[in-house]
Amino acid sequence: MTPQEFFKKDLFAENAGVVLLEVREGYSKAKLEIKPEHLNAGARTQGGAIFTLADLALAFSLSSSITFLRASGPGDTLYAEARERYIGRSTGCYQIDITNQNGDLIATFESSVFRKDQKVPFTL
Repeated sequence: MTPQEFFKKDLFAENAGVVLLEVREGYSKAKLEIKPEHLNAGARTQGGAIFTLADLALAFSLSSSITFLRASGPGDTLYAEARERYIGRSTGCYQIDITNQNGDLIATFESSVFRKDQKVPFTL
């Protein structure tokens, strides 16, 4: 099973418009094309949509924090790249950078995870 097939079962991700682009050990990348349903009343990307993109790029967070740096809006495509920063026996720490189609940094997301001995349910 591919990562894309596995995440097709994630109705929240599918309905939010998040697409998983790449998964490998210690790294993943997802994208979100900003549409009207992702906008707030000020016609900017709603913070919850950006948080969702980052969270789904990581998939299994224990705790997270996000810092919004720059606005995005209609027609933008956002990318979340999750990178493993630390891996211990039972926890890990990840940094997720959210950029737009021009490579501008939109937000940073830091997360810790609880690691299980289970294998990821798809082949990398």
